[in-house]
Amino acid sequence: MSDPMYARSKFLSKGPLDPNEAKWTRLVKTTYCDPNGVERTWESAERQTRPANCEVDGVGIVTILDKSSGPELLLQKQYRPPIDKVVIEVPAGLIDPNETVEECAVRELKEETGYVGVADATSTVMYNDPGFCNTNLNMVHVRVDMSLPENQNPKPQLEDNEFIECFTLPLASLFDELKRLEAEGYAIDARIGTIAEGIELAKKLKL
Repeated sequence: MSDPMYARSKFLSKGPLDPNEAKWTRLVKTTYCDPNGVERTWESAERQTRPANCEVDGVGIVTILDKSSGPELLLQKQYRPPIDKVVIEVPAGLIDPNETVEECAVRELKEETGYVGVADATSTVMYNDPGFCNTNLNMVHVRVDMSLPENQNPKPQLEDNEFIECFTLPLASLFDELKRLEAEGYAIDARIGTIAEGIELAKKLKL
């Protein structure tokens, strides 16, 4: 795609955030005792959007599409302002109040990619960067039946502030494909990078 919309985003400025302006996150200072009984403090960030009575913030979605050449992983390209890069990611989203992680995954997949699927496996709770923030998620496997009419020409239902391009990569060469995309200037999200690392380990260890 030439001149894709997501790539037109432009970094303008960066500066400290007034806590009174913060809608999504907040900085916190935690005081704790280490194993030697020494009192210490730790600076971190917290999301302010986790629904009540829910243990996770959101979901990452693993969707494998059966293509004639073999299975391919459904991915996205999206500009992320904190790093000023277009990032290669799996579809993902935050959980709404009174929504299960499986319901969230099916909803977000349809909104971001247009595909209609069924959740058939859910991971453990995974923490993105526990040394820095409390953000966590479940990875949910969503199965898409490519023979259904609604999956023949899927159309995303993006919000006004979402600029996403969907594409797929072969699972068999995912590790090398991500290396190629990184060399082209894209950033690789840890979730998709970890999937690729796992596939490479399985190949090397013949699991």
